[in-house]
Amino acid sequence: MNKTEANLEHWVFRSRWLLAPFFIGLLLAIVALLIKFVKQLATLALSMFTLQDDEMIVAILTLVDSALIAALLLIIGFSGYENFVSKIGTGEHEDRPAWMGRVGFSDLKIKLMGAIVAISAVELLKAFINVEDFTWQTLSWKVGIHITFVVSGVLFAVTDRITDRGNH
Repeated sequence: MNKTEANLEHWVFRSRWLLAPFFIGLLLAIVALLIKFVKQLATLALSMFTLQDDEMIVAILTLVDSALIAALLLIIGFSGYENFVSKIGTGEHEDRPAWMGRVGFSDLKIKLMGAIVAISAVELLKAFINVEDFTWQTLSWKVGIHITFVVSGVLFAVTDRITDRGNH
């Protein structure tokens, strides 16, 4: 039984590598997002002299939205890989992000919620700038969803804080 148990534990431990393609896929999604970002930036550059102020702001907010999503994908890809698969061996490389290797699962949840709230806020701001394009019902849904994200983020943070106090 002891050898069977050791063998099983060995395979369970090695199964963490099944997650690696997911994290690599997230990093590849950044490439797709980059292509979309460059297309949006080129469109903005070509039409910046003909756009109204509110159209320019919405276009810029769309770029900000893309950057936030790309950063979120990078954080999830790096942190998830390091937390669940293997440490990334960059040593003390000068360009190594300060958060890398220090973001645990709890921190990752908080960062994820923070990014979702920021993305939702950008989308809400874009809707308010183009308020005439939306019904009050649609705007109400957008505000309600944003408030739900904000409250969820606060509850995640409070729960983590309570859990952290219980561990110390």
